[in-house]
Amino acid sequence: MAFLALRSLSPSPSSPSLHSFSHRSFVHHESRSRLFCASYGIKCNLDEPFNLVNARHSVPVLDEQTLPKFLHSKRVEKSANNTRLKLFSGSANPALSQEIAWYMGLELGKVNIKRFADGEIYVQLQESVRGCHVYIVQPTCPPANENLLELLILIDACRRASAKNITAVIPYFGYARADRKTQGRESIAAKLVANLITEAGANRVLACDLHSGQSMGYFDIPVDHVYCQPVVLDYLASKGIASNDLVVVSPDVGGVARARAFAKKLSDSPLAIVDKRRYGHNVAEVMNLIGDVKGKVAVMVDDMIDTAGTISKGAALLHEEGAREVYACCTHAVFSPAAIERLSSGLFHEVIITNTIPVKENKCFPQLTVLSTANLLGETIWRIHDDSSCDVSTNPDRNAFR
Repeated sequence: MAFLALRSLSPSPSSPSLHSFSHRSFVHHESRSRLFCASYGIKCNLDEPFNLVNARHSVPVLDEQTLPKFLHSKRVEKSANNTRLKLFSGSANPALSQEIAWYMGLELGKVNIKRFADGEIYVQLQESVRGCHVYIVQPTCPPANENLLELLILIDACRRASAKNITAVIPYFGYARADRKTQGRESIAAKLVANLITEAGANRVLACDLHSGQSMGYFDIPVDHVYCQPVVLDYLASKGIASNDLVVVSPDVGGVARARAFAKKLSDSPLAIVDKRRYGHNVAEVMNLIGDVKGKVAVMVDDMIDTAGTISKGAALLHEEGAREVYACCTHAVFSPAAIERLSSGLFHEVIITNTIPVKENKCFPQLTVLSTANLLGETIWRIHDDSSCDVSTNPDRNAFR
């Protein structure tokens, strides 16, 4: 099943702008979901899906051929009036950057990024950014240190080229897990990285699903924190699973708030919690299950999957407790060594992730589904640039922003 997160068109006869689109992604699917219902959908007939040959489902890449004509015309009209907006991409996730650019009706800025023989990073902008609002798309995914330093050098290059404002678009903020001291003599790397980004010259940060909310407070500049839940929720809605068969599961106590918010939006499904004790970094042992999953379709929700130790042991416990099927949903697919073996071992009916981190071909497996966040990030960039309000009391797309 090909899936593309696009937007519904307002039934009003007046011509809508991109900002009038409600944040509801749709599936190339003939039947209507029993979980959600939308009257005005977009169906995209795509000749060729996103190239993840080993994955059962994939996201078609947004390009000039796949975008509907009315959406293309609005993109052209909007981008023509925003010549001062520049979008640049680092080398960490160029595919996502290109999709965002296509959604926004922009061309990616020309930049020369190369490595010297000793590994030093060289960056030179190939076009003027004087007086422009610059957005740099660069997740700090593995290799984290390389990509982080490249982001800092990109920001510095834009600052020295007299950019008016610089926004660091970081779909995955890699050091967010080191956000507090749990033992003596530990560093708080999240604060250090926040200081580095600020000192490099960034005026604003846009991030997706930070590991903990307090990381926003480490920055001395504004942070727009975007949640990718709507993209995953709409995909689950396309599965046609009855709401009374669902149960949302938090793989640990620390993720209860995230799972509760997810369950509320997923037809207010019941919640279960896996109680575990961690004896070291990337080492976890499941202890108990709080809640009833017998005969249910269990949806495990987390912000990231690294080694998959926590979520795989939780899935094994869910099967022992009588769960019919187990789905794993996360935003960031770090997929360290051993993760692929655990995720493809048969414990999961499906593993649903987003493309905030690029998934290499050797890390794909039949149960994997990759969803695109390009429209979510593209729309957020437009709203930041236009100073549009995202207040929950007035914004119909309030589930997309927090």
